[in-house]
Amino acid sequence: MSGGEGEAVREELLRTIRAEIERNRPVLTGVVEKLFAMPELSGEERLACRLLSGIFRDAGFAVISQFEEWPTAFRAELTINGGGPAVGFICEYDALPDIGHGCGHNVIAAMGVGAALGLRAALSATGHGGRIVVFGTPAEEQSGAKVGMAARGWFDGLAAVMMVHPESYTHSSGASLAMEALEFAFSGRSCHAASAPEKGINALDAVQLTFAGINALRQHILPTARIHGIVAEGGKAPNVVPDYASARFYVRTTRDAYLRELSERVKNCARGAALMTGCQLAISNYEASYRDMNTNRTLSDRFDANLLAAGERLVRPPRDSFGSIDMGDVSYRAPAIHPYISITEDLPVRGHSRDFAAATLRPPALAAMERAATAMAMTGWDVISDQQLRQSVLDEFRRLQEEAG
Repeated sequence: MSGGEGEAVREELLRTIRAEIERNRPVLTGVVEKLFAMPELSGEERLACRLLSGIFRDAGFAVISQFEEWPTAFRAELTINGGGPAVGFICEYDALPDIGHGCGHNVIAAMGVGAALGLRAALSATGHGGRIVVFGTPAEEQSGAKVGMAARGWFDGLAAVMMVHPESYTHSSGASLAMEALEFAFSGRSCHAASAPEKGINALDAVQLTFAGINALRQHILPTARIHGIVAEGGKAPNVVPDYASARFYVRTTRDAYLRELSERVKNCARGAALMTGCQLAISNYEASYRDMNTNRTLSDRFDANLLAAGERLVRPPRDSFGSIDMGDVSYRAPAIHPYISITEDLPVRGHSRDFAAATLRPPALAAMERAATAMAMTGWDVISDQQLRQSVLDEFRRLQEEAG
């Protein structure tokens, strides 16, 4: 096939995918609007799970829901033309307390639906065999269900897995910070703080010394690392020596290997504080810990090209400021991308705000949702139909795994 013929085929496929997504526009818009109207917190996304599972069942997908400890998770799978390489799409759908969908997860859910339906149409039109797998992943805002799902092997064997996150600006997929959520709980001995202080063991002193130790540690860590925490409990009354106090910290690094080293040094600060005060120390993880995002650049470059072909005006380089996402754990199990798309026409709107939630209902957001779904579907078709691309994606994935150790 000549270059011109190849481009003509791709343009025809793009039209096929667009037509399918436009045909399902009422369904996709309905997802955005219904989730906005009924926002559900992490782990409580029963309406969202039922809504999305029902859409995929109606579309002929085999759907399994209520996985293990995630009653609001689901997995929808469709085999086309005898099967073949599998491409995954992610749907998120939890909301924020008091704000609603200020992170745009209602749009993410609709993108995942649109991408799956668009890829189904492309495979059916071309006769290529493949599998489409959609994952409903709850609790992104709290305990990151993808972490446990990745550990259980949910994403193993996928040729690619994708999701697109709403933002003020469109950015290529980039990095995220590996993160461990540490809680230090100190147990001491209470007494009257004025009449018999010598009989007490002050748990709050241990918390304060932990902060002092970590503050001294900051001078000797990589500048890209972050350590930030709060006093979760510090006593009940100033005239009682606290017999229990606790602190919570996030430790973040750009790479997973350094996180393990730095977390141990932070723990040693707490251990030293316990030793100095005579307290007993219990160390735990109060939330799931996240690995860093291993963006597959080969996959990302193809997605970016497809997003521009779908009508996006500009794709900026990866963001230079980022936090931690549970998609990082997915990227260690399969080639993955997590780009961002503007839903506000490049007007800065703060994420995790009511203003951003309101923006998800406006025409620019709905149009961006369709472009992103189109680009994901086209990228999925590329991976399934192009063995050379698929091998390049896999080779990069394996190299990243080796570099990560």
